[in-house]
Amino acid sequence: MTITPQQLLQILPNAGQVSGVFAPVLNTAMNRYQIVGAKRVAAFIAQIGHESGQLKYVKEIWGPTTAQARYEVRADLGNTQPGDGSKFRGRGLIQITGRANYKDCGEALGLDLLSKPELLELPQHAAMSAAWFWSMKDLNTLADKGDFVKITQRINGGQNGAADRQALYARALKVLA
Repeated sequence: MTITPQQLLQILPNAGQVSGVFAPVLNTAMNRYQIVGAKRVAAFIAQIGHESGQLKYVKEIWGPTTAQARYEVRADLGNTQPGDGSKFRGRGLIQITGRANYKDCGEALGLDLLSKPELLELPQHAAMSAAWFWSMKDLNTLADKGDFVKITQRINGGQNGAADRQALYARALKVLA
């Protein structure tokens, strides 16, 4: 199953013209990581749709807010150097965050993300990093079960934006049926 720019725009109406840019790179990424079939694709598109503001953001907006300022010393994210919080802010369609995650993602994708974290802002890498993250968190298994709440938990650490994510998921299931 491939997703067309028209289907992507039906699911994410605020994506506008970037749907044409993202559809082919999303198809490549989804195929690589076996995000195939309506249930998996719908869950994936809904989650990246929410995380990226419907494909508008591939880089976390940086204040820094109080929460973002705490990224500087988050050992669990591998942020050990001064400036790591901002340098390794969320990027890509599922907002890869932290030095350790950039290192792991870069190794998986064959990219030097520690030296060039901004590579995750390019559409092909933004999509591929999201599919890589999806695979690392075993989200295909949850998508197959229809456990959208647990998918959100693994991506977000909570249920932030749950209503929007659910609405996008419902729309995606209809469009892809």
